Amino acid sequence: MEIDAAASGAMLKRERVRDAIRELIEARRPGDAIPSERALCARLGVSRPTLRAAVDELVVAGLLVREHGRGMFVAAEKITQELISDRNSFSLPQAGGVWTSRLLEFRTLPAGARVSRKLRVSPAAEILYVARLRLVDGSPMAIEHLHVRADLAPGLTSEELEQGDLYEHLRDRHGIRVSEAVQSIEPTVVTRAEADLLDVPELSPALLFERLTTDSRGRAVEYVHSLYRGDRYRIVSRLTLNPADDHSDAEQGHHPGIPPGDFTAGDPVPFSTRGVVQHHT
Repeated sequence: MEIDAAASGAMLKRERVRDAIRELIEARRPGDAIPSERALCARLGVSRPTLRAAVDELVVAGLLVREHGRGMFVAAEKITQELISDRNSFSLPQAGGVWTSRLLEFRTLPAGARVSRKLRVSPAAEILYVARLRLVDGSPMAIEHLHVRADLAPGLTSEELEQGDLYEHLRDRHGIRVSEAVQSIEPTVVTRAEADLLDVPELSPALLFERLTTDSRGRAVEYVHSLYRGDRYRIVSRLTLNPADDHSDAEQGHHPGIPPGDFTAGDPVPFSTRGVVQHHT
């Protein structure tokens, strides 16, 4: 494939501009102003369109905020969830901030075709459907849609869904010990209704989480799909690589986020890209 030299040059120039602005951001605190576009163009020696394209990307990434008539400001820090390899623990390190929930809907209904396949029950089986808004330090962060088998958690209350950790409630009050979860994460954008709840513009970037949780007896307990704000939430993975003298016979390939080469992934992470557990449920 022939590479367009002009397009490649423009991309690299925008990357350099983006890195320079990132340095300005990292030297400031949330809410601090950064220089105007005119001043940045003069400082970096680039055109207004090149600078604006780089700034647009940083705004979409949630690092900068534009305020009409006032200028550009460093955005609030993102909430970080760290994923680490830990074979002995179901939960993960706490994400930052104080998490609370606001119940949007709570009712009992038939599982239906799609959810019944996830939970491995009859389509007519009753489930508890819960929609809730998750907030961090009072700011909306995510919309969660939970589907819980009603026969496994009879009497689950709205208070349990708004306060504390749901898995702790399931264990302490309902005798259910969750032991494994398979979760996927995909990029998406928010609809108008979702944008109104999350207090972001329509079509803003978001992370779509889908999780199936099973208990120690292998029963599917909970199916969840959640929408997290892409401008305020991020996932950080801590990866363990094999020692250089470990000559594994495992198939070699490219691991996302790791440059191709001699590295191979370490021991399978229980909640890796095919099984990542979001701690706050």
